Amino acid sequence: MSDGKATSTHETRRRILNAGTELFRRRGYTGTGMKQIAEAAGAPFGSIYHFFPGGKAQLAEEVVRTSGAVYLGLISALMTPYEDRVAATAEAFTAAAGTLAELDFADPCPIATVAMEVASTDETLRQATSEVFDSWIGQLAGYYAQGGVPEPAARETASSVVALLEGAFMLGRAARSTAPVLAAGHAAAAIVRAALGGR
Repeated sequence: MSDGKATSTHETRRRILNAGTELFRRRGYTGTGMKQIAEAAGAPFGSIYHFFPGGKAQLAEEVVRTSGAVYLGLISALMTPYEDRVAATAEAFTAAAGTLAELDFADPCPIATVAMEVASTDETLRQATSEVFDSWIGQLAGYYAQGGVPEPAARETASSVVALLEGAFMLGRAARSTAPVLAAGHAAAAIVRAALGGR
């Protein structure tokens, strides 16, 4: 395969993955059809099965894992500049509220959208979403532990923060308001403060 064809092939696969990410995020897993993904990607319908022979389930698993890695990077980028873990947590929720508004209250997280739909029906996707959430919690727990939160409280704190954020996204979408995310940010900051012994 020539370099030009390899680049073109890589680009087509990337467009399909990006289209799947956007559609799963906005419409959910069951609400998204393969033809819609092909149209959004500007790719021939058959090319999806060329790159993802396992069909929509295989594409969804890659969307979950790829998006999960991106969000893992965002956690680090948003929070590690702050020495103050309480301030970092509050700022992350403020940024999340802004993102939710910018997306016109569509779910910014395809992982949560897929997880809610398939947790009891598709073991492969349930496992993928579980592993992604666990990676987020693990990184956040490490960040809190480095700031002085003892184990196992650091992991419990990180789990609570992630749960608050995902729940707040759901409430914010339903209300078409950033208020639930901002309120959850205050609660998350309070949890982190308490884990640090009130500091």
